[in-house]
Amino acid sequence: MIAEILAVSGGAVLLILGLIGCVVPVVPGPVLAVAALFVVSIVGGWLVYAPVTLVIWTALAVGAQIVDSILPARAAGKAGANRGGVWGSIVGMIAGTVFFPPFGVFLGAFAGALVGELVFHRDNKNPLKAAIAVFRGTIGGIVLKLAVTGGVAFVFVRGALRLFG
Repeated sequence: MIAEILAVSGGAVLLILGLIGCVVPVVPGPVLAVAALFVVSIVGGWLVYAPVTLVIWTALAVGAQIVDSILPARAAGKAGANRGGVWGSIVGMIAGTVFFPPFGVFLGAFAGALVGELVFHRDNKNPLKAAIAVFRGTIGGIVLKLAVTGGVAFVFVRGALRLFG
């Protein structure tokens, strides 16, 4: 019984870190959330979740993490932005997270993209359009990661209940 309590507690911590990681750049939120499923599975003797469930959620988590890395750059490229806007968005997101939580991540992404475009891509005729595109790509990645992590949380709770039941 102690192992089950520790597994569910550790899994809950991983889920919380996963949710935080969906918004904070560099932290792989969905992957941390999936780790919670594996913690419960190990303690449950691999009988809590079907293997296909673990494979599917792992693939979704890794896929969401990859798409999150690509989406802002793709959106920026379609709007005529350059790497300065994308990197500005990332730096702004980190600074916003540190100095103005929790909404600083969104405002920082937009402001960083705009500053990055103005400073590093001076020939861009519409830096605001590029900054908005980078911002939308960034928010899209966050929403995708939150959706996957929310699904993992639902599966985790069902497995935790099964572990104790």
